[in-house]
This record gives sequence, C-alpha cells and structure tokens, in this order.
Amino acid sequence: MGSQTTAALQRQTLLWFVVAASQCVLALGCGPHYENAIEEFCLAKFRLDMQELDQRHWCSWEDTVELYGELTNCTFLVALKMECFWPNRLVDEFFIQVHKHYFHDCSLSGRLLKDPPNRILGPFIVVPILITLLMTALVVWRSKRSEGIV
Repeated sequence: MGSQTTAALQRQTLLWFVVAASQCVLALGCGPHYENAIEEFCLAKFRLDMQELDQRHWCSWEDTVELYGELTNCTFLVALKMECFWPNRLVDEFFIQVHKHYFHDCSLSGRLLKDPPNRILGPFIVVPILITLLMTALVVWRSKRSEGIV
C-alpha cells in the first residue's frame, strides 16, 4: 500500500505542477486570444476616435491624452476580464505598433514644434540687425575721421 500511496502522491504532485504551470503561462502570456480581443475592442475604437481627430492634432498631447488613456484602460480591462497579467509582452508590442502608426512623426516632448509668436520672435531678429547696422555706421564714421590718427 505504501508504493500505491507514493505513486498517487507523485501523480497528484505532477498534476498540481501541470495545472500551476499552465495557469502561469496563461497569466503571463495570455496568448493570441488576448491580442485579438484588444485589437477588436480597444484598437477599433481608438482608430475611430483618431480618424475623427484631424491628423495635424495627433501629436498634440492635449488633444490625444484622453483617447490614449481610454486605449490604455481598455487593454487593462480586457486583461482583467480574461484573467491575464497586465502589462505583458503583448500589450508592449501593441502599444509599439500604435506609436509607430499614429505618433511616429511626433517630437519626444509630445508637443508640436512651431515658431514663437511675432512679439517674441521680432526682437530676436530686429536687435541683431540694428546692432550690425550701428556697428557698420560707427566703423565708417570712424574711418572717415582722419584727425588723431598717427
């Protein structure tokens, strides 16, 4: 009876190990079913929202922060419902693809690069021009004065 008990105990241990390992794999990897779900539910809505937004505003954080937050929350909620670990490798790859498609032309700061207003830009242009003209006039005036030069 001792060998039967040992064999049963080994089978139970092996069965427990297989179940635990499969749960860990499901929790960590989530597989293609999770990837399909976030593409169908989350990405589809994000695409529609981004199409409604003018493409010139895609790099404006103020205009996209809410949409991006909804996308992030959607991937989290789908993972929660499917009992997947979040974030995971699939989520990382998903967001890399989203960034490559929608935000590849954006600056690192997330702001649109544009010229400053004319009231700020004007002095930076006018002052050096005036100094250059003043210095040129001073050199010409000084060179025409011959007195005092030895």
